[in-house]
Amino acid sequence: MAKKSSINRDKKRRAMAKQYAAKRDRLKAIANDEGRPMEERFAARLKLAQLPRNSSPVRQHNRCELTGRPRGFHRKFKLSRIALRELASSGQIPGMVKSSW
Repeated sequence: MAKKSSINRDKKRRAMAKQYAAKRDRLKAIANDEGRPMEERFAARLKLAQLPRNSSPVRQHNRCELTGRPRGFHRKFKLSRIALRELASSGQIPGMVKSSW
């Protein structure tokens, strides 16, 4: 089980990214529009830099829904490799069986 502080920090980042998503998209569109004057684009970049760092979606880390483990994450199931194996072995994931050849 991951530390509660790490899990809470990541939840806070996800909430902040969701909160600032529209503003960030609008500023990025202005900054990347080559039809606008250079001063306006530069001003948009400065405003973008003034937003909180944790509002960027790049700072989010995928974590297991059950344990909070940050590594060995399977996106399809939103589980870590360890939790996925335990659930699959107990038959709680439909259609997943242990392979043997």
